[in-house]
Amino acid sequence: MVAEEPKLTRMARLFNARETLPRMLLLISSGLVYLLVVCGTQSPPTVPQWVLAVITFGCGLLLHNRQPVNLAVQTVLFGISLAVLEDPTISQVGTAWALGELAFWAPRPVWTAGATGLVAATYLIFGLPHADSLGEGLAGLIANLAVPVLLGTVGRKTAELGVQEARRVESEQRAARADERSAIARELHDVVAHHIASMVLRAGVGRHVLPDLDPKAREILDDVHRTGSDALADLRRLVAVLRDPDEVRRDASLTAIEPSALPAALAGAVEKARLAGVNVEAEIDPAVGGLDAVRGLAVLRLTQEGLTNVAKHAGPSATARLRVALSGSDVEWEVADDGGLPGSREVPSGGGHGLTGMRERVEVLGGTLSAGPSGGEGKGWRVATMLPGETA
Repeated sequence: MVAEEPKLTRMARLFNARETLPRMLLLISSGLVYLLVVCGTQSPPTVPQWVLAVITFGCGLLLHNRQPVNLAVQTVLFGISLAVLEDPTISQVGTAWALGELAFWAPRPVWTAGATGLVAATYLIFGLPHADSLGEGLAGLIANLAVPVLLGTVGRKTAELGVQEARRVESEQRAARADERSAIARELHDVVAHHIASMVLRAGVGRHVLPDLDPKAREILDDVHRTGSDALADLRRLVAVLRDPDEVRRDASLTAIEPSALPAALAGAVEKARLAGVNVEAEIDPAVGGLDAVRGLAVLRLTQEGLTNVAKHAGPSATARLRVALSGSDVEWEVADDGGLPGSREVPSGGGHGLTGMRERVEVLGGTLSAGPSGGEGKGWRVATMLPGETA
């Protein structure tokens, strides 16, 4: 389940790169105050000044989330204001604001550099000739360029750092949850499962060492043995969920398959590998359809992961051998490949996440996974395990 993003406060929205509208509304409000109050106390705004102000505000409002287009329009209006108005403050501030928004948004520094050059050229052509002095004009130009670019760049960098920090915190939280799940899983498996297995074993022994047991008492022992075995199976499922809940939710086939459907599911995994180009030689004992659900799911998952690793590391030219057989109550499972064409084998150095997950799944069921080079020349790779049966 994806957590909802926290709602932004009004102040936070002003400093969010995507929230351009609140900042645009703030600029419009400031511009109206300037025209009505500041200009009104000195000399009323002229009609051309009102017209250009309305166009500036309107274009800024319509293009607030299209930063490059908004800057181009504002720069044109800025040039017109410099040429025809005695007080081009509104267009000047609007252009500076658009420049700052573009610096906030710019995916690459070249965008900011190009926009700064455009505004500077406009001022040098239309504004600098009307300045009282060259020094005053250049000082005004630097202030109107440096401040918005600096604010926009700082805002963008701050936002990027915020995203990185959020990802780091999320990663740490996931790691902490994974560690906690593993600790709980180990405790369940090492402590609770041990006691339940001991109870089931004693109930089974009691049925055999007391041949003349009263039928009702034998029925009770049978029920205890059956209930304990079911509890062990449920506990192992819970341990698997605690170790990797996302995988359990993601792979519906692992949670819904019936034991009798295991041979068909294994055949489907083989066919999928063959469609990927891998030549698979499968030896599947039909008796695996009688496995318990927990080991059946483990065999299917191991087969899927093993054949996927062959396709990934040995390539589609490889030949893979799958063997699933019952030896008494134990399950023998193996996937080996010939390494594919010379030079195509990408041997895992220390085992990736796939092998780690396979080892955990096997260890939960009391087995041990072996993985390493196979064949005389060590070209291929072999993964194998034996899943022990339930204690009678």
